Amino acid sequence: MTDPVGDSSLSFLYLDEAAMIEAGATDIAACIDVMEETFVLLRDGDFRMAGANGSSHGAMIEFPQNPTFPGMPADGPDRRFMAMPAYLGGRFQMTGMKWYGSNVDNREHGLPRSLHLVVLNDKDTGAPLALMAGNLISAYRTAAVPGLGVKHLAARDATTVAVIGPGVMAKTTVEAILAVRPGVHTLKIKGRSRASIDSFREYFTATYPQITTIEVVDSIEAAIEDADVIISAVTTGSGGPTTFPHYREEWIKPGAIVLCLAAAHFDDDFLIERARNVVDSHGLYEAWHEEYGVTGYQAFGIIGCHMYDLAHAGRLDLSTIEQIADIAQAEGPKRRSEDEIIVYSVGGMPVEDVAWGTTVYRNALERGIGQRLRYWDSPTLV
Repeated sequence: MTDPVGDSSLSFLYLDEAAMIEAGATDIAACIDVMEETFVLLRDGDFRMAGANGSSHGAMIEFPQNPTFPGMPADGPDRRFMAMPAYLGGRFQMTGMKWYGSNVDNREHGLPRSLHLVVLNDKDTGAPLALMAGNLISAYRTAAVPGLGVKHLAARDATTVAVIGPGVMAKTTVEAILAVRPGVHTLKIKGRSRASIDSFREYFTATYPQITTIEVVDSIEAAIEDADVIISAVTTGSGGPTTFPHYREEWIKPGAIVLCLAAAHFDDDFLIERARNVVDSHGLYEAWHEEYGVTGYQAFGIIGCHMYDLAHAGRLDLSTIEQIADIAQAEGPKRRSEDEIIVYSVGGMPVEDVAWGTTVYRNALERGIGQRLRYWDSPTLV
């Protein structure tokens, strides 16, 4: 329920980024556990998201390439605003939303590509409970989902991680990998910007002494050829598969898992005949297919969208696309063979923001962290 300060007064907790850190937003090991719990609830149906089928990623504002109205933003790489609402049941019993704006050009101003707010609301009254600086919620819940895949599907003796696109998303994903595969000691990096490569290398050199080797390479092939875990985290435009990073089967080490957090391209015959295809949630990709059809993969580059395109075209057996919750809860070994190559699609869902946001919010309440702001003493209109 709400947290009233009087009979009809309302207040909510505000957590800035420093408070979010103090309340545990960067605890990646805990976040992986929360994401596993979340995906089981998702599989079992104890959730709601936007859209007619209750599984939509969210509602997005996009802009025309050539606006005719003064002041209207023009389309550009990753230029959008998005609202991602959700309800999550289980022990969470929470509604909330992540709201963000995104623009690649932010980096020129020393800002992250996307700027996030997370709001939590009482599931019965709708009263606001918390307003939270959301970038850490988004980054760590995003990383925890591939971390969950690595926990259950990566080789136990994994030592080498390839990073294609060394940005924030890849940085937190490597942290997640290290939490569940502490034997990893080598990073191989393929990036486009010297600044992002240097920042990535400096961070892991200073923060994780178990990383003894960091190699910068010039091609995807050189990065992934001996990697146990591959992170695909390149943000691209909507130019379609020819502009997405291409991962050829012959370059991928037998037994590797490819974590597809962003645009990725694989040959169709590999996906159809030999890859083990895993997604975070069936419902998300069905919703994307309903909303965008085959243009979803073109626009977002998320490989799960293409898996579902192949399935709806009758080229890939839909029953062979697995959900991570089923794998996590399966009895016995999770891998089918030492040599199988796993393609794991991570699309991102607002239930993840609600789950991790609720966890951090409740930590903050217990620890007395954050600033309480008054909503009203009493409502003017009832």
